[in-house]
Amino acid sequence: MNLPVDFVDRLCSLNSTISKDWIRTGNGNVLENDYNTNQSYNKDNTYNNTNESLSSGYFRSNSLPLISAETMIEYSVDNKEVAEASATQFLVPTFKGADYLITVIGSSMYPRYNNGDIVACKHLSLNTFFQWNKVYVINTEQGVLVKRICKSNNEDFVTIVSDNKEYDTFELPKSEILSIAIVTGVIRLE
Repeated sequence: MNLPVDFVDRLCSLNSTISKDWIRTGNGNVLENDYNTNQSYNKDNTYNNTNESLSSGYFRSNSLPLISAETMIEYSVDNKEVAEASATQFLVPTFKGADYLITVIGSSMYPRYNNGDIVACKHLSLNTFFQWNKVYVINTEQGVLVKRICKSNNEDFVTIVSDNKEYDTFELPKSEILSIAIVTGVIRLE
């Protein structure tokens, strides 16, 4: 695709780390290495800074852990440090306010979310005010669900809805929710 030169220049002026070469050709990383701060981005766009460790500074305060479904139990017992310790950290500036990333498994939320997509999540307290019909990551004894939560006729339950019509809607007792997070963004795989 041929883009006007002034468009590329204007786009790159919005963020000095955006790679003009990547926009024009698709080659390399979407973000350029910033030689003034010794920060760089690896081929998978994870952050690397030669002057700071992964456990301190800018990276620590702005990165998001990609946690596994198995590690979600740690969030239910408020042990976030354990959950994040073994997780790969990603710097995704657009997801400010998110607490972690998790990979979508399965097709129950297709076409909104595909198997392998990565969603950004904002961890909430169990007595949260639900935003009906929003997508949440729900940790239960039977595993982690990425589902839409709707109001139930029973005050002690929520209605769990999949976007994929091949999956049935069901009622879940609020008491069976171990931890919950609202989905705030997605990284889509092709």
